[in-house]
Amino acid sequence: MFEFLLATENLPFTIALGVMVLLGLLEGVTTVLGMGASSFLDAVLPDVDIDADLDINTFDLTTADGDLDLGDVASHGPVAKLMGWMHIGRVPVLILLALFLFAFGMAGLFVQMFAEGLTGMLLPAVLAVVPAFIAAMFVVHYTGMLLAKIIPKDETSAVGVDSFVGRVAQITLGTARRGSPAQAKLRDQHGQTHYVMVEPDSDDAVFDQGIHVLLVKRDGPRFLAIENPSNALVDQETTT
Repeated sequence: MFEFLLATENLPFTIALGVMVLLGLLEGVTTVLGMGASSFLDAVLPDVDIDADLDINTFDLTTADGDLDLGDVASHGPVAKLMGWMHIGRVPVLILLALFLFAFGMAGLFVQMFAEGLTGMLLPAVLAVVPAFIAAMFVVHYTGMLLAKIIPKDETSAVGVDSFVGRVAQITLGTARRGSPAQAKLRDQHGQTHYVMVEPDSDDAVFDQGIHVLLVKRDGPRFLAIENPSNALVDQETTT
């Protein structure tokens, strides 16, 4: 058995199973120390809308200057669709990774056992990893679908930056001119403060520090705004 597991053709699968065991130990140790590895991995992932069935061709991926908006590509492109298909964001990443490694390792070993029984020899690793990888991806997809339904969902106050459009912000640093954004702050529906870069929506407008503006459009990493048309729209908490 050990000769089979340590055969050169089986090393990708044996290593995958070994890494899975190490991840389990890492999660156990970091959880005891109060620094769960799974939570860290979830935190460093890009913030994308993985629940939406998005078509990248339906989005305007260029900024006002004609530059490609890489933020929109990352949020709405094939990567986001793949993450959604694998249920990243619905199931802790460490669980999905361990599941993939286990499925990949076991599927690869079963492929090699079948090949050895049929032909008397193992497949080259480069050939065996292909069906093992495909099998692992589908295991992650369907098992993740089940886990997403049973894992308790944490209540969150996180909001997407697109939700800032229509809110009032206050210029806090600098003077905003067309092509020269300034820093502004706003509060979302949960009372959390956010700082964004703002510039006027019209060429002749100028927003000095302290002015309240209405965000009317997101343009890549910055927001276009108009002067606040009504004091009734001012979120009083932006002045605190």
